[in-house]
Amino acid sequence: MSLPNCLRHCKFVVSIGSLLISIKPCSSLLVATPLSFRHSRHTPRLFGTSLSSSDTMPKDSPNPRCINIHWFRQTDLRLHDNPALCRTVELSQGTPSKRIPGAAPHNPTPQTGILPLYIFDSRIYGSSVQFGSGERLKQNASIKVSSRRAKFLLESIQDLRDNLQSRGSGLVVALGEPERVLGNIAREAAESIVTGDALDDAFKVHVVCQEEVCSEELAVDKAVRASVAKAVKHLGSKNKFIFETVWGSTMYDPDSLPFDNGVRGIPDTFTPFRNKVEKSCEIGLPLDVPADTQLALPKDVKEKNSSLATFLWENSTCSLSYMPTLADLGYNEQDISEAYSLDPRSALPEHYRGGETYALQRVKDYIWTKDLLKLYFDTRNGMIGSDYSTKFAPWLSLGNVSPRYIASECAKYEKQRVQNKSTYWVVFELLWRDYFKFFAKKHGDRIFYLSGTAGYNAQSNRKWGMNPKLIQAWKDGMTGYPLVDANMRELKATGFMSNRGRQNVASFLAIDMNMDWRYGAWHFEELLLDYDVHSNWGNWCSAAGMTGGRLNRFNIVKQSKDYDFGGEYVRLWCPELKNVPDRFVHSPWQMSEAAMEECGVKIGPGRDYPSPIVDPSATPRAVMNDNGGRGGGGRGKGGGRGGGRSNNGSYGRDNSNPNRGKGQRQDMKSLKTGSYRFDSKYA
Repeated sequence: MSLPNCLRHCKFVVSIGSLLISIKPCSSLLVATPLSFRHSRHTPRLFGTSLSSSDTMPKDSPNPRCINIHWFRQTDLRLHDNPALCRTVELSQGTPSKRIPGAAPHNPTPQTGILPLYIFDSRIYGSSVQFGSGERLKQNASIKVSSRRAKFLLESIQDLRDNLQSRGSGLVVALGEPERVLGNIAREAAESIVTGDALDDAFKVHVVCQEEVCSEELAVDKAVRASVAKAVKHLGSKNKFIFETVWGSTMYDPDSLPFDNGVRGIPDTFTPFRNKVEKSCEIGLPLDVPADTQLALPKDVKEKNSSLATFLWENSTCSLSYMPTLADLGYNEQDISEAYSLDPRSALPEHYRGGETYALQRVKDYIWTKDLLKLYFDTRNGMIGSDYSTKFAPWLSLGNVSPRYIASECAKYEKQRVQNKSTYWVVFELLWRDYFKFFAKKHGDRIFYLSGTAGYNAQSNRKWGMNPKLIQAWKDGMTGYPLVDANMRELKATGFMSNRGRQNVASFLAIDMNMDWRYGAWHFEELLLDYDVHSNWGNWCSAAGMTGGRLNRFNIVKQSKDYDFGGEYVRLWCPELKNVPDRFVHSPWQMSEAAMEECGVKIGPGRDYPSPIVDPSATPRAVMNDNGGRGGGGRGKGGGRGGGRSNNGSYGRDNSNPNRGKGQRQDMKSLKTGSYRFDSKYA
């Protein structure tokens, strides 16, 4: 029998006295180590042992001498369908999930309550926190998290607190290093309970959070384990610390994957993964929001009658009322001003905000109110406006909305309204998201290496460029290629870029410009509101040709004509080209001086718009070195590929489909509809 969604991928490590041990025989002493971040990526991976049977699970019966901390991470900021949160509730109540085969009967002992917590890691935010080291890297350094991204996160945390408070609970918000914050809370909790003669009794600290798979997050997990263990051990050798991580950010559970060795055995290309998963696997049913009584704070904290309660209500940077500002997070006045600037050209929904409340409203609006789901496949390659695509990604990235919830809404729509290629394709996009998280779990730090995950292939010996001026021109949208420049300017101004745009600018930087592709991944990590470590780095590694297989280069001019034939998008973001004739708008360098004079723009160094920084007639070195390479196409999260000219010479534009923009080409017939189904076992 398999465990339920909230426990299937649960991991834990137990502290008894001074030792951190795993339940299985292979135990080891863990020592806190300095944390390293993604520019180096040499932090060892660390996993606990799987909860596999009742005799290895920590006792779930409620205990007034136990504190259950639910640590919200940056990827699960919601109450609905949150397996880790449900696990915390189960621990506090001593009521194993009804979905667990052979679970112990309900224990009527009153619950101990839970302590919801979110920590802004002070090592990540601020105007001066940059990637990497060395002068060459610093010349094009990106900060970790832009002020606009941080603002969106702050909105999400405030919304989470509001939702918890409306249910009679609360959210402790802290600014600092997670290992220190959690260590301090554990120490205060222990000192509130373990006093006098009670020193001989055991006190237990549970910390539960969503499982993460990349090295930065795993390094934090390791430091938390060591810090909290140290905090509780000094009050008695019988005290215990249990740290559990619960899988909860994908549609499909990793333990259900139909490959030998599970996640470790997934294919390194998407299509065989898709085919086998859709045939063999079921999507788990979304979990309900826990009842208000299940989310209650510990009684002493709510009634403010313990030293822990005093600490959590009055601490200046860690309390039930504290919320940092962008200035507190380290952003300067200019960055704060940019975070609050709204560009009217933005493709994001009007008045958007971070948080579960807005996320659920966006899902409702797009699928049900505006009835756009049935058109998604036809409109998804657009670049102007808020409704050409779902725009669910910013909220998915922070876990404001569950992918299983979105998939379930699509299934409901198919039953109540219509089922077509579009209704399937949204779930298909979510499968891409699943794939990249599994891919990151399989390959570990290799997705961050310049050589990628491919090992030796035709691309592994490429000589990568690091020209600071060229990289900056790409970032600023001054490459002389209008489609690239328009997309990069949109990203800088709004924190968003279409899927079609991302594929093109990535291909251009990594293949046409032959620059170290990681500069692009770092830049996207800084600016994208929907930044997701697995999808971002997996897509960039793939775009650079460093995941194996053939190189897939996008022909920028051809793509421009395929997806912005009349130049509407280019003119929106490159207003200096507004009067350029349609036939030159995607290749303005072809205009004569007389033509430039006529439309009021000068092309060239130091003029209104730059000359191409890469020779348009040259074949990129990477393409020449790759026998299987090709131009014009590309795989993105939508799976589309650039095609050739249609018979009417219109570059595949579909003039017969009223749902597509006038400059959008038709899709290749090879994009076949697949299938998906839900697990009805516990319905």
